[in-house]
Amino acid sequence: MMNFLVKTIANAGALAVAVWLLDKITLTGDSTGKKVGTLLVVALIFGLVNVLVKPIVKLLSLPLLILTLGLFTLVVNALMLLLTSWLADKLDLSFHVEGFWTAVLGGLIISIVSWALNVVLPDRD
Repeated sequence: MMNFLVKTIANAGALAVAVWLLDKITLTGDSTGKKVGTLLVVALIFGLVNVLVKPIVKLLSLPLLILTLGLFTLVVNALMLLLTSWLADKLDLSFHVEGFWTAVLGGLIISIVSWALNVVLPDRD
């Protein structure tokens, strides 16, 4: 349970960095507390999308992953971020990613920051 909580907080931090760096990834809210709550819920959605949908998409795109020597993973990450944005919109959360190329760059930022945070944060159950 502790590991799940740490990974969710790391995802929320990575999403916050992407929102801060990219103008076309938006997070709106009345207060800082509401923004933090929205980020945590979006991080949960993003984690679920990565656990449930991403392996299926990677399996189906395996020939492209091999052909591009893994660079197609950037496209898969962008699609997962766009799916998270769409689900957040359906749940009336104030998180939005505008455009595919913004999602590619956002996915790259989120991957790097999430990796760095997972290295620093404790990993125990």
